[in-house]
Amino acid sequence: MLQIVQNLNYGGMERLIGELVVRLDPGEFEPHLMVLGYVGRFGQDLPDRVALHPPPRLSKASMLWPRRLAADITAIAPDIVHTHGGVWYKASLAARLARVRRIVHTDHGRIMPDPWRSRWLHRLASRRTDAVVAVSQPLATYLAARVMSDPSRLLTIVNGVDTDAWRPCPDTGALRRELGLEANLPIIGSIGRLEPIKGYDVMVEAYARLRAEWRGPGPAPALVIGGDGIDRARLVELGSRLGLDGGLFLLGWRDDVPAFHAAFTLFTMSSRSEGTSVSLLEAMSAGLCPVVTDVGGNRGVLGPELRHRLVPPENPAALAEAWSAALTDRVTREGDAAAARRRVEEGFSLDAMVRAYERLYRSLSSPA
Repeated sequence: MLQIVQNLNYGGMERLIGELVVRLDPGEFEPHLMVLGYVGRFGQDLPDRVALHPPPRLSKASMLWPRRLAADITAIAPDIVHTHGGVWYKASLAARLARVRRIVHTDHGRIMPDPWRSRWLHRLASRRTDAVVAVSQPLATYLAARVMSDPSRLLTIVNGVDTDAWRPCPDTGALRRELGLEANLPIIGSIGRLEPIKGYDVMVEAYARLRAEWRGPGPAPALVIGGDGIDRARLVELGSRLGLDGGLFLLGWRDDVPAFHAAFTLFTMSSRSEGTSVSLLEAMSAGLCPVVTDVGGNRGVLGPELRHRLVPPENPAALAEAWSAALTDRVTREGDAAAARRRVEEGFSLDAMVRAYERLYRSLSSPA
C-alpha cells in the first residue's frame, strides 16, 4: 500500500494521511508513503513500520512522462497506490506505467472557481483511477457532474479525527498570558492555512466590523488565528489598515493547538470552499461552538442541530453578526459546544474513517 502526496507539512489533509498510514491494520497492510515535494512536519514522527520514501528527482517533463516516478513506484511494488490532492494526474500516470494493480485517489476539496485545466487533467486521471473518494457529499456531487469520466467509480468517505486526542480541556491561561490578554476577554479563534480559498481576508474585515459595533457586555473580543500561508503579509497589512493592532493576532503554525482550543471562546472559519475541514472537526471535538461559512462539507459537519451557526460566504457583516450572537449568549453557545462534541463523536471518528478505507482497499484487492 503506497500513499502519494505532495508533502506532509502543516495542513488537515497532510495530518490525516499521516494518521491513516499509522492506523491501518499492520497485519493486513504494509504502509509506504511517498512525498513528491518535501517531507514536512507530519512526516517527522512516523513510526519505523511506515516506510517513508524521499522525493524522487522529477524533471519538468514529468507531467507528460513521469518515468523516474514510475521507476520508484516499481521498486516499491505496491498492490495499491493511493494518491491525494494535486498529485493525482502525475502520480496516477506513473502508477499505470509501473503496472500497479489498483489506483485510488482522494479529493480533499477544490479551489472555487475550479480552473478548467485542473478539471481537464483530473478527468483524464479519473479514467485510470479505480476508485475516487470525495470527503463530503457536496464534493462528490460536484466531482460526478464536472470531473469524473465514470461517476460509478466515485464514493464518499468523510474525514475523521481522534476524539480522545481532541477533547475539551481546561484553559491554563498560557495563551492569554503570552498575548497579554485579560482572563475574561472573549477570543474568536481559527486555525488553518492562510490561503485565498480560506477567506481570512473576509474574517479580518468581519472582525473590524465587530470591533467597531461592539456593545458588550465587557471588552471587545480578540481574534486569534493559528496558521500560515501566502496570504499572511496581506492579512497583516489589512489588519493594520483597519486599525486592528492589539486585537488581531496571527501566530503562525503551532504545535500547541489544544492550548488554543482551550483558550478560544468559539471557533470560526470564513472559507470560500471546503471538503470536510479537519480543523473544524478538531475544534468541535474539543468542545467549541462553531461559526463557519456554509460551503462544501461544513453544513454536513454541523448537522441540523447546529445549522444556525452557518453564515453565507463572502459576507463580513453576516459573519460579524453571527459572532456577536454567539458571544453574547453564553448559555446557547455552551449548549452548542456540547452538541458539537457529540456530533463529531457520533459521525466523524478517525477509526470509522480508517475502517472505511480498509474496506475499500480490500474490495479492490479481491479477485474479480
